[in-house]
Formats: sequence, structure tokens, C-alpha cells
Amino acid sequence: MSSIMQRMALIFRSKANKALDNAEDPRETLDYSYTQQQELLRKVRRGLADVATSRKRLELQVQQLDQQSTKLQGQAQQALAAGREDLAREALTRRAGLEQQTADLREQHARLQGEEEKLTTASQRLQAKIEAFRTRKESLKATYTAAEAQTRINEAFSGISEEMGDVGAAIERAEDKTAQMQARSGAVDELIASGALNDPISGGKDDITAELERMSSGSSVDLELEQMKAQLGTGKSGAPAQIEGQPTAAKEEQA
Repeated sequence: MSSIMQRMALIFRSKANKALDNAEDPRETLDYSYTQQQELLRKVRRGLADVATSRKRLELQVQQLDQQSTKLQGQAQQALAAGREDLAREALTRRAGLEQQTADLREQHARLQGEEEKLTTASQRLQAKIEAFRTRKESLKATYTAAEAQTRINEAFSGISEEMGDVGAAIERAEDKTAQMQARSGAVDELIASGALNDPISGGKDDITAELERMSSGSSVDLELEQMKAQLGTGKSGAPAQIEGQPTAAKEEQA
């Protein structure tokens, strides 16, 4: 059971990876990476601004403590001059406490200043890295776009080639059918000429039959004409028999 589940998980991961590869656009991925790097740079700069603000606040506090320390020292001198040693001691005690606070603030200021310098260096390096990445990103996007366009052009040409191949095959089939019809027509003409097939236009008779019939018809006409001549020679003498439709000689003289 475990092996089946492992195989199913492997198939699912492979199909998911393939789907992600098909859906992923490198240009979008590059733009997203560039946006993430810019966001990181903004965070670094905000941190740098916060550190610089804290450092500046410590500097102001140190200045205020220095001013208070100087003031307490003057008050201690005045109290001592007035014979108030107790007041002078109190002023000096307070001044010592302010100096301890000032020392602590100066130490914090030094640490913040070191952090500020590190963040400034990191910000500059990150900005330079982002600028280099942006240049590289635009170059990769242009290259990918050109390759994509070339691929589409090649696919278009490939589709045209396939269509032209289909057209060429159709032309070849048309030529084959035309040659076949021409050969069939020539064969039928030869069969009709040889008498193997009857020509419907000539009434189903070939040339030889038609010629024999014409000769037979001419012979019967000649025979009938000879018989008519023989009958006229053995009959009454006188004017030849009138052909129907012709006027007689007497009618011509009366006219």
C-alpha cells in the first residue's frame, strides 16, 4: 500500500511540476523577483532611517546632559564659594550621575553609529545588486520575448508548410483523376471506332454497316428505275407519260 501511495504522490508531483512549468512565464518571475528585491531594499532603508533617528535622538540627549552637567558644576562652585559645602556636594553628586548617564548614552550612540554604517554599506551594495539584476532582467526578458516570437513564427511557417503539403497532395490527386478520365475517354473512343461499342448518336451502327446500307439502298433504286424503263419501252407509243405535277403539251399550245 505504501509503494502505491508513493507512486501516486510521485505522479501528482510530476504532473503538478509540469503544469507549473507550462503556466510559468519567466518574464513575470523576473519582474516578481525584482519587486521583492526592491521591497527588501526599502526595508533596509527604513531600518537605516530608524537607526539614524535613534542616533540623532541620543545625540540630543547627550547634549542636554552635558548642558545639565556644566550647569551643576557651576552651581557647585557657587555653593562652595558661599560656604555651602553641602549644596556643593549635592550638585557634584548629581553631576556624577549625569556623567554616568552620558557615558551610557555615548556607548549606545557608538553602537547605533556602527549599525548605521553597516546598514548604509548593505543598502549601497543591495542597491547596486538590484540595479545589476534589473539590467540583466531586462536583457533576459528581451531575449525571451524574441525567442518566443521566433518560435511562433516558426510554428506559423510549419503550419503553412503542412497546409501547402495538403494542397500539393490535392493537386496530385486531381491530376491523377484527370489523367484517368482522359485515358478512359480515349479507350471508349477506340472501342466505338472498332465497333466493340455502339455509338448512340449514329443509331447503334458502325461505319461499315452504314456504308453497306447506303450501297444496298442505291442498288434498289437503280433496279426499280430499270424496270420502269422496260415497262415504258413495251407500252404504247406516243408522248411519254406525264409526271404528276407537270402541264401537258396541249395545254401549253392553248395557253
